Amino acid sequence: MGTADAGESEMRLMSVFAVAKKCLFLKWTCRNYSSVTTSNLAFVPSSTPLDSIELKELQDFVLQSKKLFVLTGAGVSTESGIPDYRSEGVGLYARTERRPIQHSEFIRSVKGRQRYWARNYVGWPQFCSRQPNVAHNVLSKWEKLGKLHWLVTQNVDALHAKAGSQHVTELHGCSHRVICLGCGDVTPRRHLQETFAALNPGWTEEAHGIAPDGDVFLTDDQVKNFIVPSCESCGGILKPDVTFFGDTVNKEKVNFVYERVAESDAILVAGSSLQVYSGYRFVIAAYEMKIPIALLNIGVTRADALASLKISARCGEVLSDILHL
Repeated sequence: MGTADAGESEMRLMSVFAVAKKCLFLKWTCRNYSSVTTSNLAFVPSSTPLDSIELKELQDFVLQSKKLFVLTGAGVSTESGIPDYRSEGVGLYARTERRPIQHSEFIRSVKGRQRYWARNYVGWPQFCSRQPNVAHNVLSKWEKLGKLHWLVTQNVDALHAKAGSQHVTELHGCSHRVICLGCGDVTPRRHLQETFAALNPGWTEEAHGIAPDGDVFLTDDQVKNFIVPSCESCGGILKPDVTFFGDTVNKEKVNFVYERVAESDAILVAGSSLQVYSGYRFVIAAYEMKIPIALLNIGVTRADALASLKISARCGEVLSDILHL
């Protein structure tokens, strides 16, 4: 065989290996996703039909990355039946005039904490029972395959952890944990539910609609007799281990995420409009480092002008379709 023939054969072989690598990735990722379980889509806004060309572009975007960084938002969890704040027509802001509690109100107001915890107590059984959907499961599988370098979520619902993701930063904390603002003790939220029940026997108020982040709608009259416990260790204020609106994410966590972004070779944002700066800043950093950015979100995002690819569709639908192309 001549040198030219040998070179041509080597190129063909490399091409076969490249195709085989892609097929192996898809085969392993799809193994447990031959069908997509029907999700609760009541809180998912409408979207246009999927575009096969865009799906192929996103598949190539993912497959070409060796160290993919993923940032998720509420649009990933709406398909698990958890509402978000900003989605058109179905988000909290579109459905009601109610707004989430501010950090300053929770810290300074006894009544504010009473109202928050009463609503959270009623909503907790339903909130904590929510399960990961196909989007959470796909991202967990990508991590196991070595495709996903790091996952940052703006959600506080623990669904990524339930799906098995380990290389994950909960940017805004997690509602499944409770922290004492006095001594810093952290305890599981389920333990506090038992304490609430013991302190409020016979308190069986009914909710008026579900809200994001594990609470429900209750009137001031409904919550006025609800008893809120203090920390058993120091008597301090108990707070969910989450970043409320008006508060800031600690610098150590922010710097850690910046480091993970710098290590990555591509960024995928899934289910976030990026209206909150705490997540948007990492996309800005990626853009300044010339790291390619892909957006998967129904509706406009704050980073549309920074992305090389944008798909406006359901996260679960797109991710599962990517796997089956």
